Amino acid sequence: MADPKPASAPRFAPATLVLIAAALIAAVAVIVSIAHANGADRTPTTNAMAADAGQADAPGDDVHNFVGQLRERVRRNPEDDDGWYQLGLAYRQIGQYEEAEQAFRRAMQLRPNNADYVAFLGETVLLRGGATPPPEAEQLFRRALQAQPGHPQARYYLATLRDFRGDHRGALDDLIALLRDAPDGAAWYSQVRDAATSIAERNHIDIADRLPPPRESPGSVATAAIPGPTQEQMQQATSIPPSQQDQMVRGMVDRLAERLRQNPRDADGWIRLMRSRMVLNDAPAARQAFTSGMTAFNGDAATQQRLRDAARQLGVPTN
Repeated sequence: MADPKPASAPRFAPATLVLIAAALIAAVAVIVSIAHANGADRTPTTNAMAADAGQADAPGDDVHNFVGQLRERVRRNPEDDDGWYQLGLAYRQIGQYEEAEQAFRRAMQLRPNNADYVAFLGETVLLRGGATPPPEAEQLFRRALQAQPGHPQARYYLATLRDFRGDHRGALDDLIALLRDAPDGAAWYSQVRDAATSIAERNHIDIADRLPPPRESPGSVATAAIPGPTQEQMQQATSIPPSQQDQMVRGMVDRLAERLRQNPRDADGWIRLMRSRMVLNDAPAARQAFTSGMTAFNGDAATQQRLRDAARQLGVPTN
């Protein structure tokens, strides 16, 4: 977070927006996650080799293609509120906030009581507002809470705005309450906790005896820090027409599998593939990924044990 400014001239720093509402991100996150697994985490050498072979992946292309498909979807059916919402998420992902705002606003017009539509519009208005938060942003967050009491995204941003106005203790009260209400596995928990810690440190407020303890990130030790689609993200992709979902999601998982066939000495990749296959309810394919990974690391007991641990935690049948 930015350093505090004089009360007479407060400024709202974009860095304050640490909550990315991970629990609410929909299908576009699936595409970015799997595309990242297919290519964004390669070493420069591997990327160069793939480019020479004409096989380099371009994660950004997947998102831009998705934007094009969504634009066609809402062109064909301008009353498709979910299509407008998905389009807003996609524009937001590539940093086109003006277009994202227009899409979220249209979604909200079509379904005024959908808290997610309202909250994401509020966030986008806030992001576009510059140094001073537009009054409409707070109005939208309060409207989201009316539509869905307890909405975490709206609660977070209202606390952030309270901190901006100088009510640091009130903001901390709100953030701590949000942490205490967080369900198990809330993807935003650590980000909200970091925000509370930052506000407390910046304003010399002791919250050590009030701050809920850290939680392990969703997932497990074996799969933490490995990019890839989560169960929630894949489930939220159900709003995409089945044919498009198969083409984009399954196609990218299959490309990951092909890359592993060509370069099998990639433990993280095998774990990604196991996880993706299980999320797609394809246990036999997940088991095949486990078997292939174990074969690739024959003689490497430590890595094989890691694959076993990951398979167990992901529920992959290994017998």
